[in-house]
Amino acid sequence: MIHVVHHPAYVTEAPARSTYRWGKNGAIRDLLRARGDAVTWTEPELIPRGWLEAVHDPDYVAEVLEARVPPEKTRRTGFPITEQVAYRAQAVPGGTWTAAMLALDHGFAANTAGGSHHALANTGAGYCVFNDLAVTAVRLVEQGTVARVAIVDCDVHQGDGTAALTAGRSDIVTYSIHAEKNFPARKARSTLDVGLPDGVDDEGYVAQLKATLVPFLDDHRPDMILYQAGVDPFVEDRLGRLSLTQEGLIARENLIADIALARGLPLASTVGGGYGDDVMAIAERHVTAILTLGKRLSEREPAGGNQNMIET
Repeated sequence: MIHVVHHPAYVTEAPARSTYRWGKNGAIRDLLRARGDAVTWTEPELIPRGWLEAVHDPDYVAEVLEARVPPEKTRRTGFPITEQVAYRAQAVPGGTWTAAMLALDHGFAANTAGGSHHALANTGAGYCVFNDLAVTAVRLVEQGTVARVAIVDCDVHQGDGTAALTAGRSDIVTYSIHAEKNFPARKARSTLDVGLPDGVDDEGYVAQLKATLVPFLDDHRPDMILYQAGVDPFVEDRLGRLSLTQEGLIARENLIADIALARGLPLASTVGGGYGDDVMAIAERHVTAILTLGKRLSEREPAGGNQNMIET
């Protein structure tokens, strides 16, 4: 059984002047629903405002939740923050938190949204409003649920917001493997950054991932992994600069799963990036990532007892 988290607010109308493919999350949901009993669904609660303010500037949180983000910030984010978008922005971190709690109980869980790794303390950026990865990681360690979290980011773009929001912490460590010449132009400093040259193929990518992620996890010894499973390293991705095939992405997920299994680490995944005109093809790649991870990791059912509800 694969545990999947989805909130109806993930599927919303596109705000005006948006180039983001808003139908992607609905397509992911529909493709997973077609798997029938292989997937069990959980609807998350909205993330509490105070949890957002523990990571983001309270004034920025207010701007978003009240749908009054100024134009200079919406330009960085890539779309206007309407009331619908604001509601969605509060649902997505709730989904990542819930996926993390389910992963602690069942070995693996996936959020059908999230991975908003460009969001910074006082602004959104790169289609990201609130940084669900940082919000969840901070809450996990400050609530004492785990002692240390590793955020493993395999999106083609560096997880600059996540790195900036968790900088200086020993209880949250960040790993980012990405195309070095891709967005953002100005990189933040993760605990470990693996910048790849343009055009890296399946074999080169998987080799670099294994050579760097294994010692990273063994050195830092986290209690769980929050995984940004962006599929934009795909060779035909509109915003990618790498050359992975679908088989390469599957090999990536199998390696991530095996690394986590070997260390007994629960893993919660988020969708991350995937861009292009064919929304269904992109959604298929995301769903393949979730199912590949789930089939391997859900075989392990660690002792749990974690509370899946959000507690303020």
